[in-house]
Amino acid sequence: MIFRQLFDAASSTYTYLLGDGGEALLIDPVYEQAPRDMALLQELGLRLIATLDTHVHADHVTGAWRLRQSCGSRIALAEVVGADLADRPLKHGDRIDFGGRHLSVRATPGHTSGCLTYVLDDESMAFTGDSLLIRGCGRTDFQGGSPQQLFASVRGQILTLPDDCLLYPAHDYRGITVTSVAEERRFNPRLGGDVDEGDFTGHMNNLHLPHPKLMAVAVPANLRCGRPEGDAPAPEAPSWAPLTLRFSGVWEIEPMALLEHAAKVQIVDVREAPEFIDGLGHLPGAMLVPLSQLMERIGELDRERPVVAVCRSGVRSAQASVLLTKAGFPQVANLAGGMLRWRFESLPVACD
Repeated sequence: MIFRQLFDAASSTYTYLLGDGGEALLIDPVYEQAPRDMALLQELGLRLIATLDTHVHADHVTGAWRLRQSCGSRIALAEVVGADLADRPLKHGDRIDFGGRHLSVRATPGHTSGCLTYVLDDESMAFTGDSLLIRGCGRTDFQGGSPQQLFASVRGQILTLPDDCLLYPAHDYRGITVTSVAEERRFNPRLGGDVDEGDFTGHMNNLHLPHPKLMAVAVPANLRCGRPEGDAPAPEAPSWAPLTLRFSGVWEIEPMALLEHAAKVQIVDVREAPEFIDGLGHLPGAMLVPLSQLMERIGELDRERPVVAVCRSGVRSAQASVLLTKAGFPQVANLAGGMLRWRFESLPVACD
């Protein structure tokens, strides 16, 4: 089984990819991270069959609708929330198959009325959403939350899993990535040890937390499974050339595509000067700006025209692409495979 834990820094949200037999699930995808997720799926050779949300999030918009538009995946979340566009409303005891594996669905309300926990078939992993966080839990003061329900959910549906079952939450604000049933049963200050329902309820009813900043936007959007209002189309890939987004976050252009679009782009070769005229040669019309000089010579580039970075193999030029993007260039791509790939495909070069 393939397992990846992904992170959205803006909302401190973890997204989880599980794959088996060429099929994949994504748990708690984030709208803005859909290109990243699709790039990873492509690189791993996986077909996304479903997105699963652990609950209706209040701090970010789900990527479920956007991924369905691009991948044809089904949208699954709790039946009780009544979300528009959900393909598979889930309830306690349901089973979600992917490849030769499956997740079982456990209803764990309390943070919200529609919280679900997804448990891997061998009970080695569980994805708890906000019902159980690492040494904490989600708040219980809106969206049908209830401290009494959450106490019962966590104690009855999560902490009854095997001691060595790894627990993966939807968020962590300290950079901690995973915990276990044994750890939380022993060390969770809200729900572990000898804490009883009265202790927990008294604590949760006196948190007095401000509402999440995006709540007024995120909750209505997530009840539409992330579809923008007015059926606005999902953001598209750059239109100036056919590009592929890699999991590293770098857009790449294939050699033949660059040959077709060369007249309208700036080709920046970031190798050192001797390499520019070595046996590999360089692309016709390329401008030599070694990576070591890129930032001090950045004013020589036109921000209004697309930039394609080139090096020997595509490694240094990928770094250049990141630097240019961070510097505010809106249209940047890396030549896939660099000059090695260009020469392998017998495309024209200059050696002067």
